[in-house]
Amino acid sequence: MFFMGDASTRKRVDLGGRSSKESDRQVLLEQARLDRKRRLVHRQQTSAAIKIQKCFRGMKDVKMARTEVREQFHATYGDHGENADWHCFGPDSEFLRQLLFFFTANNTSDVALLVKACRLLLQHLQQSGNIVTVFAGLDYPQKNSLVDLRVKKLAYACLQAIFHNRNHYKNKLLMPSTCSHWPTVALFETVACLTNPELPWNCSVIDHLMERKVFLLLRCIILAGVQDVKSPELRVSASALEHVLIILVSHVGQQPCHCSNADPRWNFSLQILSIPFLWHHLPFFKEVFWSKGLGRHYIHQMANVLPSHAGVLPDYIVQEYPGYACLLGNLLEVAGVVFSDPSSTYHTAIDFLTVSTFLLEVLPSMDSSPVQKPVDDELTMDDEVLSPDLQKQISSSIDSRLLQHLVNALLKATYPTGYSDKAWPSNVEVEAISAVCTFLHVTFCTLPHELIMTLLAYRTELLPTLWNYIKRCHENQRWPFYSTLTAHIPGDTPGWLLPLAVFCPLYKHMLKFVDTEEFYEQETPVKIEDIPSLVIIIKQALWQLLWTIHGHVSTQKPSRSVPDDKKLSVELINRKARVAMSELLSQLQDWNNRRQFMSADDFHLQEARSETFVSQASLGNTRASDILKQAPFLVPFTSRVEIFTSELVASRQRSGAHPALVRCRFRIRRNRILEDAFNQLHALSEDDLRGPIRISFVNEFGVEEAGIDGGGIFKDFMENIIQAAFDVQYGLFKETPDHLLYPNPGSALVHEQHLQFFHFLGTLLGKAMYEGILVDIPFATFFLSKLKEKSNFLHDLPSLDPELYRHLLFLKHYKGDVSELELYFVAVNNEYGEQTEEELIPGGKNLRVTKDNVISFIHLVANYRLNYQIRIQSLHFLRGFQQLIQKEWIEMFNEHEIQLLISGSLESMNVDDLRSNTRYTGGYHHEHQVIEMFWEVLKSFSLEYQKKFLKFVTGCSRGPLLGFKYLEPKFCILRAAPLDVTEEDLDRLPTSATCMNLLKLPPYQSKAQMQTKLIYAISADAGFDLS
Repeated sequence: MFFMGDASTRKRVDLGGRSSKESDRQVLLEQARLDRKRRLVHRQQTSAAIKIQKCFRGMKDVKMARTEVREQFHATYGDHGENADWHCFGPDSEFLRQLLFFFTANNTSDVALLVKACRLLLQHLQQSGNIVTVFAGLDYPQKNSLVDLRVKKLAYACLQAIFHNRNHYKNKLLMPSTCSHWPTVALFETVACLTNPELPWNCSVIDHLMERKVFLLLRCIILAGVQDVKSPELRVSASALEHVLIILVSHVGQQPCHCSNADPRWNFSLQILSIPFLWHHLPFFKEVFWSKGLGRHYIHQMANVLPSHAGVLPDYIVQEYPGYACLLGNLLEVAGVVFSDPSSTYHTAIDFLTVSTFLLEVLPSMDSSPVQKPVDDELTMDDEVLSPDLQKQISSSIDSRLLQHLVNALLKATYPTGYSDKAWPSNVEVEAISAVCTFLHVTFCTLPHELIMTLLAYRTELLPTLWNYIKRCHENQRWPFYSTLTAHIPGDTPGWLLPLAVFCPLYKHMLKFVDTEEFYEQETPVKIEDIPSLVIIIKQALWQLLWTIHGHVSTQKPSRSVPDDKKLSVELINRKARVAMSELLSQLQDWNNRRQFMSADDFHLQEARSETFVSQASLGNTRASDILKQAPFLVPFTSRVEIFTSELVASRQRSGAHPALVRCRFRIRRNRILEDAFNQLHALSEDDLRGPIRISFVNEFGVEEAGIDGGGIFKDFMENIIQAAFDVQYGLFKETPDHLLYPNPGSALVHEQHLQFFHFLGTLLGKAMYEGILVDIPFATFFLSKLKEKSNFLHDLPSLDPELYRHLLFLKHYKGDVSELELYFVAVNNEYGEQTEEELIPGGKNLRVTKDNVISFIHLVANYRLNYQIRIQSLHFLRGFQQLIQKEWIEMFNEHEIQLLISGSLESMNVDDLRSNTRYTGGYHHEHQVIEMFWEVLKSFSLEYQKKFLKFVTGCSRGPLLGFKYLEPKFCILRAAPLDVTEEDLDRLPTSATCMNLLKLPPYQSKAQMQTKLIYAISADAGFDLS
């Protein structure tokens, strides 16, 4: 067919591959689907409309019926019920049937009629007292169904009336029962009469109220009636509301009881106990609650409900008062009384620990080191802050009474009669230890724990119990699995982790306050013979945490029965345990340094002695470096010194090419060395301080001394200025009775710029350590602890003031009445004849020391003398020191070791080591006859003279910690005579240049002559000669 020029006749093609018929079919199906959907929606709308109309008609009919019955009631009994009497409550009367049918809680006239009926009932009961006869006549068994129904409805109607009008009755909801003229009192007292435990319908009525969420109603009523949630109510008698609450709460456990199990969301524990400061507003209810033993039942109820129903707690009243925190505060406040009852059982203690641990987990941290909480926790909010009063209620409720009785309740079942301290822990003991350790771990993470730890250490037997448990498990070489109460911890977690995570911080805290007699003589709480075992346990645990399971992720998921909160995560427990174990190990090492009870090497790990470990620790970001940072005392001291030295060398190398170093040249007058050095050096930057500093001395005539400073003159400068600056005559430092130095608390009276000088002296000491220059300056241990930013405690006081320490111990163990000593919380200072008093705490001048606060007084005095008095001077000294010596470097060492870093080793001098690291010049060599004779003479010296010789040639009586290989510059012996020796040359004394560690030794002819000359020279301090 030929194209005729008409394009409209061209055949259309569907590129989708479908025919037009198929396309029409799809449209038809879609249209059918939409029609079906429209018909379904129409049917649903029609059905909904019918239901709405039906409901409306029903409500309208009920309203009309109520109106009709109300009119009949008014016609029969009067508009205000004035025609009614007590006979109207009988089973044959229409009075209650009609009233309960038309009663509406929102209707004011109906409420007035109900109040009138309640007063009528109460008046009759005061006369006759037989309420069963009033409602049932003489035939209650035959009419019990009708009577019970009416009583149920009447009791509920009374509570409904109060609930719906609670804002109207706001100031009258907590009125005492004697104020019967108030409507709320009449309504509450009616409910109390109707639920009397002696009545036959008691269980049925209470069950009916429980099904209708009676505790939710009462919660709202109480909150509406509280004037100020923080202020306690001042009343002389119990309120009518308390009467009702006492009856309802006391109903539990009564036999026979047929009450059904109510929804846990509406029970007493969660609805009422979560009201802020409940016991302050209902004090009489509080007395009944603990006197009847109700606490045990409701603690058990909460233990069964809370862990498995995380969302059952009521909504917040305000953001400051979350329900779980209020519940915890009320529970803790009453728990001390609950457990003081001798009948309190082990199971009650376990239930209490379960509940309180759960609530503490979701509580925001009140401690100085808060735990970050997960953002998806359904019980917490990111910006949640508790009311200070609520925080105070929670923290103050964990007092000595609660802790003592709680621990006793656990231990009674844990250690039965016939118990052996070698036996394997029983299941009961494992459960008790797991529960109390879980509770205390969460408590330490949440609340301010200083006071809690003090109470646990001194008022309970928990520490000895925990140590006994840990010791037995260690001796048996196996640890029990965690109990069901700690199911949130994965099963592959080491069994020793949780007990040690609680024992170590407790023991560490106690060691801060024990005195030397308690530790060494009374051996409290761990015997001296057991401490080596404890050290071994801690070392092995630290090695496991920091090396073996470093970075290990548990293959088992924790149970969801407890919220997945970080406070109970294995990671947090590990971190807390590592810190506590490391600090405890450090403390035990300090006690061992004071009076040795075990070898110092026993504190070190065998695995940390290898060169491979040291090299890895020096690299950083390795497991070895983590051990060095978190538990440095597991590493031998010499290894740590090597790492410290390598850090210093690396830092000096990094600073060696600084362009500003050429400017660090200073002229110092010898007779004004401290003032000139302070004026010129104190403003140097950190970079300048790290670089080389060149010094030229000016003599007393104003002439610059000859010589080029290649490092030796600077060393001499450092030795001289440090000796001058730390001299007690200068007034910046004082001496202890043992001639150890510490900052002068009265330095401000001596120098106007004393703080700037302390900063400068800290810089000088840091520079000496930075350059490896040993200085013979003995510091007091309590001052060296300030370089580690540590506080000192009572056991550090003997090094400062032994007499004050003895007086405080006398006071601590005084058997008489301490208040008769007329002591107050003040400290008396006497600096340069000026006597002043300073309060140890606010109001201390008026606070007398008594038996109850004497321990606090003792530790406040020790804290004042050891920390507070020198705090400002120490802070400025530390700032200067840290300009050159980083905090992480110095934290590798304890105070005793820091003194060794400053002044070198006190051990006997190794003459052979010095000889192998000695250089010779001026004609001497290692086989020279004079040199051989010299070393023989030096070896024959006593230790005292060897130290004097070392000070004579190096400026310090102590050798380098790692041996003379690390002495800079190397020790050198120079021939101090020409080739043609004369008698005059041989008669000269040996001299030294300490800045260059140089001995100028004449070539003496005999050992006797050499020995005599050396002893004379080193004893006369005829030392430095710059020529």
